[in-house]
Amino acid sequence: MIFGKLLPREGNFFAMFNQHADRVVEAAKAFSLLVAHYDDADDRQKYNAEVDRAEHAADRITQEVNRALHKTFITPIDREQIHSLINTMDDVADLIQDSAEAMALYDVRRMTPEIARLADLSLKCCERMRVAVNLLDRIAEPSTAEAALKTCEEIDQLESDADRVMRSAMGKLFREEPDVREVIKLKAIYELTETISDKCEDVANVIEGIVLENS
Repeated sequence: MIFGKLLPREGNFFAMFNQHADRVVEAAKAFSLLVAHYDDADDRQKYNAEVDRAEHAADRITQEVNRALHKTFITPIDREQIHSLINTMDDVADLIQDSAEAMALYDVRRMTPEIARLADLSLKCCERMRVAVNLLDRIAEPSTAEAALKTCEEIDQLESDADRVMRSAMGKLFREEPDVREVIKLKAIYELTETISDKCEDVANVIEGIVLENS
């Protein structure tokens, strides 16, 4: 009994998940604003910096979770689920940063309506992901578990929407863009930006597993 009392318990994992989700949404909002204000060089620099700050903050939280995982004997949910969730969430932040950096690296000169739509869908996915993450500490309640699963379904639908936008964008790009270099650059941006919603769907799948095993 004394030994059990001395073991490190719980950790503040749910709070850290929520903090990380907040940083992901901050990065997604900054990325959406970067796309919306892309024609202004000062705004591009400002929103790129905001994406970077949010991604670095998310990295720090990921490291904190992984350190806590090594130090905590009894965790609120399965250890592998904790590890999978925080690292998949961190992949979302990384992809947002990668998408912003790729625009500068490839010297993309203009945004297209399709990029704007993909950025908007990415932001919506991240916002719904945050909602689902915020419910995790209460999934023992049937109504909360149901709400979390419904939110994951909404993420799946948003990902499907993003996939359709990308396919349409690719078709239009190859039909209408005469400059081969622009085709190569925009194709890469479309694909990278669409993977943000793909990775949010991966997070939703992890959350569904947590809910089904723990509710």
